[in-house]
Amino acid sequence: MMQGRRICALVQGDVRVSDEPDVVMTTTLGSCVAACLFDVRRGLGGMNHFLLPDRPGSADGPGAAAQRYGVHLMELLINGLLTRGASRAHLQAKVFGGACITDGLTDAGGRNAAFVEHFLRHEEIPLVARSLGGRRGRRVQFCPASGRARQILCDPVEAAPPRAPAGAVQWGELEMFQ
Repeated sequence: MMQGRRICALVQGDVRVSDEPDVVMTTTLGSCVAACLFDVRRGLGGMNHFLLPDRPGSADGPGAAAQRYGVHLMELLINGLLTRGASRAHLQAKVFGGACITDGLTDAGGRNAAFVEHFLRHEEIPLVARSLGGRRGRRVQFCPASGRARQILCDPVEAAPPRAPAGAVQWGELEMFQ
């Protein structure tokens, strides 16, 4: 999938659209989600990479700020495709990510996965492939011109007890170095 291709790496908050047959979009995900949308008839697709940060205690309430961020990136992706000539009626989606990779914290990955599935249902964009949840990160490769995608599961991260480096002075949750 990668040989003879131009690689376009995405990080959190990125959105890319292309119809070039030699482009491969790639990203690495943990609790984040990447949505790959494409119009296979037009040979045009795009990918985003979003983290839906929850801000507990915000004036908007839990999840509200995160949902706006997700909506914003999904809308940027859809509008980018439509601007380049995609037909909304021919859009299809493949989604990846949403893992729960850290014990003891809120399940941001689960909320991200639920959000993207709900968004696509609401927008009536068929979800033709998904790999969401689990406990492992993923590397995703997406060919926007053909809609082909593949993922490579990352090795699981083993939890190790926190260890302060030499010379560190512990002050609650903060480590100060001398």
